Amino acid sequence: MDERLGIAGAGAIACGLAATAARTAEVVLWARSDGSAQRARARVAKTCAKFEGNPVDPERVRVVTDLEALATATFVVEAVVEDQGHKAALLNDLADHAAPDAVLATTTSSLSIADLALAARRPGQFVGLHVFNPVPRMKLVELVFPHTATTETRTRAQALCQALEKTAVEVPDIPGFVVNRLLFPYLFSAVELMSETLLSPEDVDNCMMLGAGQPMGPIALLDFVGLDVAQAIGEAIGATIPAKLRALVAKGCLGRKSGQGFYTYE
Repeated sequence: MDERLGIAGAGAIACGLAATAARTAEVVLWARSDGSAQRARARVAKTCAKFEGNPVDPERVRVVTDLEALATATFVVEAVVEDQGHKAALLNDLADHAAPDAVLATTTSSLSIADLALAARRPGQFVGLHVFNPVPRMKLVELVFPHTATTETRTRAQALCQALEKTAVEVPDIPGFVVNRLLFPYLFSAVELMSETLLSPEDVDNCMMLGAGQPMGPIALLDFVGLDVAQAIGEAIGATIPAKLRALVAKGCLGRKSGQGFYTYE
């Protein structure tokens, strides 16, 4: 990999991206606190061990808590919670710490790339890099450029995706881009159907897996994504969010990550 990759974030997407990139280069990952850093190290190590036939040394991912450590990176990716305020504030901070020639990127799945580019104060050196969870397995990256992005930024972003062994598809800067713009209305309709018919989550999911050949049913997929994330995406794309989903989020039942969503997890 030609770029020195820095990642700001310690969640599933950030750690999955770090482990994936560590196959070909050393990576610096920033976490907000010591506790987050410790959890990130464990998550990266677990992910690195899963690469079949070619385990990755987790020590290739250096986890830090000081943003200044990202100053040596040439490509810095923000990967925090799907919230405009949080992302904009962090990107503004990253602009102060990143090298002048570094490209800044965001992993947002639904927010305006043009707005985040303004927050990052690098309109020519900015890109939306929408990777999918789990990052090591999912091959697609939706590349989203603000109209101000330079040719060099576009070339470097494409090259980074190639180095990560991902298929990059350039998509327009519209709410939800392509995948989530099409996917989440379908997922929400599955919740509404479940409520209307009193079908169980298992029955709805089995219908779509066995009848439509989907690897994961819509209800399980919502739990996997995170119900809070699903709600945020729905709001961003202007979709009608089911009352049942909103109620679960209000109770803190966020899916797999909280142990309870539409399903219960051990």
